[in-house]
Amino acid sequence: MAKKNSLAAKKRSIFEEVGTTGVPVAPQGGMIAARSQGWRGPVRGWLIVLFLLVMASVMLGGLIRLADLALPLASQDWPTLWSLPPLSDGEWLAALQDYQASPQYLAAGKTVEMAAFKQVYWWDWGLRLLGPAIAAVWLLGFLVFLALRKIPRGWTGRLFGLAVLGALHATSGVWSAIPEVSALMSAYVAPWRLLMDPYPLMLDLGLAFVILGGVAGAVFLLGRSDSALLQARRAREARLFGLSTALMAVAFVQIVSGGMVAGLNAGQAFATWPDMNGPFFPADALRVPDGQGGTLPIWRAFFENPGLVQFIHRMAGYGLAGFGLIVWAFGLRSVHGNTRFAFHAMMAMLLVQVGLGVVTVLTAAHLSLAITHQVGAIFLWVLILRARHLSQYPLAGSIRKGTA
Repeated sequence: MAKKNSLAAKKRSIFEEVGTTGVPVAPQGGMIAARSQGWRGPVRGWLIVLFLLVMASVMLGGLIRLADLALPLASQDWPTLWSLPPLSDGEWLAALQDYQASPQYLAAGKTVEMAAFKQVYWWDWGLRLLGPAIAAVWLLGFLVFLALRKIPRGWTGRLFGLAVLGALHATSGVWSAIPEVSALMSAYVAPWRLLMDPYPLMLDLGLAFVILGGVAGAVFLLGRSDSALLQARRAREARLFGLSTALMAVAFVQIVSGGMVAGLNAGQAFATWPDMNGPFFPADALRVPDGQGGTLPIWRAFFENPGLVQFIHRMAGYGLAGFGLIVWAFGLRSVHGNTRFAFHAMMAMLLVQVGLGVVTVLTAAHLSLAITHQVGAIFLWVLILRARHLSQYPLAGSIRKGTA
């Protein structure tokens, strides 16, 4: 009997490994997955700082363009970053006189007082400081994360790609800053216009929003783990994602056309709405003078005629608003509460942006309203990208908590 009890006490589970003693150790899984995640939080924070810096550069560039002055530093040697700004009244007076002797100032045909000159000078100075600052923040952060091997798996190439876009953006900014390049551009386009041609401005603004979109998309993705994203992708809403992608493309066209409006000061030429100084379609919209009594090819009017450029910007705005309503209606059908809320936020900002655009036109592009309209474009761009992201990677809600 004692022997039987002894055998019973020694009975082992069929799942117990032979030779083990004491309390079983819980399995330690997920080590490879944990290593692949890297420092998602710190990398995400670093990208948010970069986003804010690029946003600040867009805002400063907009202020300079909307101030209705040619760049005050354009007549000075490049790069002006390494030279000290004027520090005394005499140096400020010399700088203003140097600017007043430039072709850009003479072409503007208006007087610039010292106070306005100083204001735009410091805006331009700040803009030129932001370029190296953005490069330094990116380089320092990238090298630190790379040296510590904390970049999430698969993200090294993506982050480097953002740097390439940043370098292209810096190059596009040089187009309108180096006097020799600006002179070459001004010789190619209509000679009656100022230094800030719509072509480099269009490229500069377009690249800035591509960078903002790339950084924002990376921030969204890094907010969740790879496994969570993989699981969320199984619930993607393909039609809604396709529609929001199309809306993103329409919004980009509208933003780029806004850059052309700023480059030609077209917002100040037609301060009526919904008409354009009387007619719905502006007079002489397809004509661009060549400065010698003739006209340039018609296709140039789509980029160089202020009336036609603003007309295109208006029509693109109407199209964006109408298509946005359609996409918003589809977004309301989403089974995910977070996705529906994202499309609500996008639609609200779109309506605000349309209203800002109309008021900006009616005030002949007043500086404060015009820059608010430009900042609104950034917020709308991010909200469209956020809604698109949640269409691709929805956040599962809870029926019990009412978030489904």
